[in-house]
Amino acid sequence: MIAADSTIEVVVNGEPLRLPAGSTLPDLVAHLGLAPERVAIERNRDIVPRNRWPETALTNGDSLEIVHFVGGGSPRTC
Repeated sequence: MIAADSTIEVVVNGEPLRLPAGSTLPDLVAHLGLAPERVAIERNRDIVPRNRWPETALTNGDSLEIVHFVGGGSPRTC
């Protein structure tokens, strides 16, 4: 059985998602199977610069919007 404090719940593009406690933005991108160079992430209504992803730990209740760039750079929500 998983201890209650060993996971967190975040909301990604309106959908709840459970992740291991201590997960960072690169962990989230990997979990979702996305190419990091093709996404932009907004956390709690603030865009997080890519160079700050590794130091950005997710916390319980975070709201994330991920935009995935496809083709000629046209954005779409994941």
